[in-house]
Amino acid sequence: MSEQEIIGKGTWIDKLASELLEREKSLGRNLDIIRVESGLGASGVPHIGSLGDAVRAYGVKLALENFGYKSDLIAYSDDLDGLRKIPEGFPDSLEEHLAKPVSLIPDPYGCHDSYGMHMSSILLDGLDKVGIKYEFRRAVDTYKKGLLQEQIHTILQNSTKIGDKISELVGQEKYQKYLPYFPVCANCNRLYTAEATEYIADEKKVKYHCHDAEIGSKMIKGCDHHGEADITKDLGKLAWKVEFAARWAAFDIRFEAYGKDIMDSVKVNDWVADEILGFPHPHHVKYEMFLDKGGKKISKSLGNVITAQKWLEFGSPKSILLLLYKRITGARELGFEDIPSLMTEYNELEDIYFGRIKVDNKAKLTKSKGLYEYVNLLNPPKQSTTHVNYRLLVELAKIFKENRSERVMKKLLDYGVIKNPEPEIEKLIELAGNYSNEFDEQEKIQVDLDDTARKALKILVDALGAEEEPEDIQNTIYQIAKSNDVQPKDFFKILYQIILGTSRGPKIGPFISDIGRKQVAKTLSEYV
Repeated sequence: MSEQEIIGKGTWIDKLASELLEREKSLGRNLDIIRVESGLGASGVPHIGSLGDAVRAYGVKLALENFGYKSDLIAYSDDLDGLRKIPEGFPDSLEEHLAKPVSLIPDPYGCHDSYGMHMSSILLDGLDKVGIKYEFRRAVDTYKKGLLQEQIHTILQNSTKIGDKISELVGQEKYQKYLPYFPVCANCNRLYTAEATEYIADEKKVKYHCHDAEIGSKMIKGCDHHGEADITKDLGKLAWKVEFAARWAAFDIRFEAYGKDIMDSVKVNDWVADEILGFPHPHHVKYEMFLDKGGKKISKSLGNVITAQKWLEFGSPKSILLLLYKRITGARELGFEDIPSLMTEYNELEDIYFGRIKVDNKAKLTKSKGLYEYVNLLNPPKQSTTHVNYRLLVELAKIFKENRSERVMKKLLDYGVIKNPEPEIEKLIELAGNYSNEFDEQEKIQVDLDDTARKALKILVDALGAEEEPEDIQNTIYQIAKSNDVQPKDFFKILYQIILGTSRGPKIGPFISDIGRKQVAKTLSEYV
């Protein structure tokens, strides 16, 4: 990469914002304010993926501001969506509310005005905790205030054309028979059972019939009500295949990312925005979904959900932002066991930013510094924090369960890892302590070993695992390295990599004694 090719701070976020600006200029649109949007589902428990959508859109907003433009993030909660199935762990009493808009379902926990608001609030809380600023909008208010009225009217007038196009683009024939609009049935409050068949344009009314419908692989009984719904007064919502387009046009949205699971919807919505509503669709970027460690998609209904709240019991807000800003493409397996390496990686980025780690490649240096600035939401600290290796804290937290904070702090002082106790380090000890309580094993770290190193490691495993405790572990390690043609400093480095995932740490002999030599022998034996 040559110097003139570095855009902004050298990250994918800057490149995306720059592409977006170029497109806006070629369209000749007004650039006084460039709105970006993130859609939040409100029917299931929001996970890191849902959070990622908003966090990344916020990154684009920051990049636009860095380029000198005014930008806003709209976080739009789709809380008129119908409940398709009961999420894992939620009460069965929700059964009677299936197919009703989630904003009309009572909150089963009684803390919010509706089930939909309960779910939205979990996501908003996550955004607040990682420092994202947004303007929150709800579907239920958007429709009640008639903000999409004009777009609904235009879409329904063109419903035949749209139905044919949906069939052509994605092979779904449903909208050749029904309108892409669901009124809320006046009789039973259900959404997807009330299918609209005719639009009376001059009265702005749809005719509908509430009948049995298959929703989320389950048959939901309709109430057989035949009715008319006024799109200006009665509650209803556009189908997903056209709703994004209506929203983009009404709110003047210029950027929205999407997951590959809704590619078909985006394809149709882009066409509807461009051809039916005369609003050039927003700039997009497609991202891959997060998978759990078994390779299954992280999903609200599977119950394998990683929420921001749970993550923050073990990791810092910065570790979440780093996870989401590192890159956008490529499916990623994600688990809580990624937290230690993300915590370490953040410290490394900070060291690069403050010049403690030298990087010769100019593009890589710019990108690393840029990533650090985005993780700090373009407001980086004036000076570096005190770094303590997270894996070291986890190991110490396993040893000290009582009075953990002060005893671990004392060890850090003894090891010379820190000079003074600090509140930040106390917080870190708490996070690592939670991690050690919850997870027995840390993820195995990849370490490259040649045959001589492996042989020396095997001798050390035997020495540490022996009945007799070696007199001086530090010296034992040194001697094993020397007599097996391994440079002692390289051998110590290998041990730090295996135990702590880093190339240095506290004096290794006393540290191994503290963790327990047999415990360390067991860890090392996995590499032999």
